[in-house]
Amino acid sequence: MDDFETLLDRYKGAAERFVKFRLAEPADANDILQEVYLAAFQKFDTLKNKESFRPWLISIARNKCSDYFRKRAKMLEIPLETLDEKKLSYGRQGVTEVLTVRETLEALGDKEKQILYLFYFRELPQEEIARRLKIPLGTVKSRLFAAKAKFKAKYPYKPVSEEGEFSMKKLPEFMPEYQITPSAKEPFSVKWEELMGWFLIPKLGEKLSWAMYDMPSRKCDQIYEMQVNGRAQVHGVEGVEITAKGTSYSQTDHPVRFRTLVAQLTETHCRFLATVFADQGIQKYVTFLDEDDFLPNWGFGENNCGNETNLKKKGDIVRSGNEIKSANKPFLLDIVGRFDVTICGKTYDTVCVMDLETYNNGIASEQFLDQNGRTILWRRFNRDDWAIDRYKKKWSEQLPRNERLFINGKTFVHWYDCITDYIL
Repeated sequence: MDDFETLLDRYKGAAERFVKFRLAEPADANDILQEVYLAAFQKFDTLKNKESFRPWLISIARNKCSDYFRKRAKMLEIPLETLDEKKLSYGRQGVTEVLTVRETLEALGDKEKQILYLFYFRELPQEEIARRLKIPLGTVKSRLFAAKAKFKAKYPYKPVSEEGEFSMKKLPEFMPEYQITPSAKEPFSVKWEELMGWFLIPKLGEKLSWAMYDMPSRKCDQIYEMQVNGRAQVHGVEGVEITAKGTSYSQTDHPVRFRTLVAQLTETHCRFLATVFADQGIQKYVTFLDEDDFLPNWGFGENNCGNETNLKKKGDIVRSGNEIKSANKPFLLDIVGRFDVTICGKTYDTVCVMDLETYNNGIASEQFLDQNGRTILWRRFNRDDWAIDRYKKKWSEQLPRNERLFINGKTFVHWYDCITDYIL
């Protein structure tokens, strides 16, 4: 069984993420994982192609999770024909927006709930619904039309407009002048639901445009126009699909690139689940189960739990002017002070959230959030020797006039800024 142990050691991380994304209780998840490994060991001789070990292991994990939810359904006296994994587990870190859908359904009458359930959740054709309910097809159509109208009226999120897909506010060609002034007031706690590094809140009906500006030229380098298209699932985990249209102004032909993301917002965390992009004419799908391709660029937190949405000052990062010291721990993200940010003729009361080398070793950022949890200004700093093999010079030599931060005794140099259409 040396082959089994080698393969399990290589791919058990994918199985762990798969199970832990579905089961809210860590103890239950660990129990299920032990069942998965035992079943894989017992059935290993039946696996003909050892190169298929990873999907084979995931299929065992999927079956064990299904068994778990069936047992829970029986304990809770939920009819098996209505069993849906989302009804019992909303994700490892809390309740997702699917709860809002269910709450809206509960606010409708029994007939409306019934017709919407059969049409959208069971995906039955209208003729089959008419047969099951023993009512005329015309009655099904009229009842479905009325139920959709009532659901739309009660649903708290605005639907995405089908017209003017990317009708965003126009961002300026040059970065507006701004002033950052320290405040003597204590930093406030804030609910921050934006996608880390992308600024959009992953909720139905949301859209946003944001731009990157090189410093000190202040010229716009790229603009991203983003919107949430609808609900999506990745390996059974509920989220929303997001389209990002990026236009580069640093190249003469201004190329446009499209990227699709799937993200999840819960009561406590916000995280990426998958990304889709074109590579030499091939659509590539990368998900949270793809360790090497996904986690270094899109993952954050232990087991990719995501960034916390309920932010308060923890003391992990301490700032005094441009001098910054931090705790020796992974995923450093903390509120470091309160600041008045004046930009585009307005002054915003903000807290500064600093991120120290979480995605990329040698990169730090300042993110100024108002009391609504929206980004007013985002600034990136590079450690002086960051990517020196590529750029051949230290950043203090490339950008001698740019601002410096001194983080744990190392020099970081201001590179570029981002703003969103929220401040326009």
